[in-house]
Amino acid sequence: MKDSAVMDQDLQTPEPRTVSIFGYELIREVLLPEIFGKDTPEILYWAGKRLARKYPLESYESLIDFFAKASWGELEIKKETKNELEFELASPMIVSRVKSKAENFFQLEAGFLAQQIEVQKGAIVETFEHPVKKSNKVCFTVKWDKD
Repeated sequence: MKDSAVMDQDLQTPEPRTVSIFGYELIREVLLPEIFGKDTPEILYWAGKRLARKYPLESYESLIDFFAKASWGELEIKKETKNELEFELASPMIVSRVKSKAENFFQLEAGFLAQQIEVQKGAIVETFEHPVKKSNKVCFTVKWDKD
């Protein structure tokens, strides 16, 4: 496990860089499904949870910042209730992914959100994704039960 100084260094904002949509999609949409097959969504969900354990975040603000630095997109909290959070994620890469394929998975991000919120809330958490083709965004519903 990384110590906090190494993690802080990893998350510092370096010079702005661009991420090639082609390179990202090549790995995410071609290579990983080729390796994982029909289990891709489930494996990505658990991989997201594992990433979250390596990069624990203490606040919603740091979570939003992480998504931006990871080039996952602009994460926005849309609604919070007693046992539920709704997030919306937007980025040029999401637009490209949603337009290029009939079926898209955002389970890496969903698993990451689930684990981060689980630690922050001290409850068992599950996250559901809802890609919205019309708006080229992804909505996530994060649910927990402290009972």
